[in-house]
Amino acid sequence: MGNRTTRRDTPLRRLSSRVANGVRGGLLRDGTPDTGCGIKVFDRAVFMDMPRFDHMHRFMPALFQREGYEVVSVRSITRADRGKSKYGLHNRLWVGIVDLFGVMWLIRRSSPRVRIEEES
Repeated sequence: MGNRTTRRDTPLRRLSSRVANGVRGGLLRDGTPDTGCGIKVFDRAVFMDMPRFDHMHRFMPALFQREGYEVVSVRSITRADRGKSKYGLHNRLWVGIVDLFGVMWLIRRSSPRVRIEEES
């Protein structure tokens, strides 16, 4: 997972991301500092078995950990935005809160899959 360390966003956007990542990370305890970064590398087969919902990119670290995998964050640098964002504080807040409670429910009600390694 990418971690945007050098952000070229407005102060309001940086603050709202910091608060959202802090709340999400505090409740899910996934150890991921930034889930809004577009850089994500993962195993396709595991991803295809995950539950699907809108805005799931914010919760992918917790969902992969739920499956028993390790998540690693790497630093990334973002470019300046060229267009006007379609997302704002109000149209992301309520969707994110509902999804957060849904992911917390998924994590509490499932155990990680056991991966059996083949013997050589």
